[in-house]
Amino acid sequence: MFSKRSIRSQFLIQLIVASAALLIIFSSILYLYIQQNIYDEKRDEMQQFAQNIIASQSLSEATGNDSDALLGVTVELVHYDSDSFEQRLFEDDRDKHSYLILLYPFESAQKTYLKVTKDVSTMKRLLAKIQRSIYIINAIGFLLIVLYAIALSKMLSIPIRQLSRRLSNMNEQLMRPITVNELPEEFEPLGETINRLLSRIQNFVKYQKELFIGAAHELKTPLAVIKLKNQVTLIKKRTPEEYIKAIKKTNDTVDEMNKIVADILNIGRQEGAQLETPEHLDIINILRRKAEDFTLLATSEKKYLNTDLQPEHYEATIQLTLLNQILQNFLQNALKFTPEGHTVKFISRKQGDDLLIEIIDEGCGIDETVDLFAPFKRLGNKSGVGLGLFLAKSAADAIGAEIGLKNRTDGTDGTVATLRLRAKLCCPLPIKHKTL
Repeated sequence: MFSKRSIRSQFLIQLIVASAALLIIFSSILYLYIQQNIYDEKRDEMQQFAQNIIASQSLSEATGNDSDALLGVTVELVHYDSDSFEQRLFEDDRDKHSYLILLYPFESAQKTYLKVTKDVSTMKRLLAKIQRSIYIINAIGFLLIVLYAIALSKMLSIPIRQLSRRLSNMNEQLMRPITVNELPEEFEPLGETINRLLSRIQNFVKYQKELFIGAAHELKTPLAVIKLKNQVTLIKKRTPEEYIKAIKKTNDTVDEMNKIVADILNIGRQEGAQLETPEHLDIINILRRKAEDFTLLATSEKKYLNTDLQPEHYEATIQLTLLNQILQNFLQNALKFTPEGHTVKFISRKQGDDLLIEIIDEGCGIDETVDLFAPFKRLGNKSGVGLGLFLAKSAADAIGAEIGLKNRTDGTDGTVATLRLRAKLCCPLPIKHKTL
């Protein structure tokens, strides 16, 4: 129960120690207060006795009807040689009795004092009983506090145990979000965080299933084609040229399979890239280098790549491999679907503290009702496996960015691919310019 790693145990120990310290301090103050009040009362009585004697008053008249005040009181005149002529109060224990002695100045010339002695043994016994009573009450109170602390800690841990039971009963087939409204207010942020995590796990499981099913389907089809072509080739004898032609077609199908396998391996590499140490980089410089590379590729395909990269600098701490994967996929798709003689725009600009990157093509557009970021979803009628956008979405999620695809709305056919690097995750920092 009292494990060092247990929050409940730490709470109990701290509460018990604090309660014990509070009870000790409170009981000590209470006892000292009672003791001081009783001693002050006795001292005032003895002072009054001394003053009445000096004023030649009767002690019985001075105490009124309180005859108990005279019990155990003796008065005598003593000589006490001292440098200062003032009253003194002290306590003396002898013969198993306690006496409170007051030396009250009588005649300063002769340095004589009235010595008023009062037996306070009964008062001392009363104080001892009060002290024991306080200890007993504190012990009972301390026990009640411990029981209350145990009950309170158990009650506070109920929401955590409920969350643990719900999470322990979940599996990839049954993932239900936690009802945040049923949790205490202090646990609402935790519930929302768990729900976001569950949503990401559900998407991951969904994509993994689609990936495995799609990969099996994509690999099964070319294998069936290869087998069928080989069977047709073996039906009858052919010329060497016909065999060569048939083998080339088979190799083309094998190349398609290799591309599928390569894209699936890229998913594994991407998961490794997510563990890559983030680097502090100038994003605009990375975009410029990408623009240079794809300008050459666009020129070779008789297409144009126009760039407008703003601001001059934008620094961020980011995983370069994942960022390159997103940019490369978007630029490749834009050039793939843009016809010869047409233009692809590569634009970046700041929106607030975020950096918005847009790649705008003049292709055939997309069907916005389809989840194109799911695995094996193809764009248009171009060749491909359909894993590029899935990899781009996974990379964006890993670096905390946001990507999107939509059709152009400026009257021209084509697609707008967007990548938003959020400032709260990418940490833009000011550039220190060198002085000339």
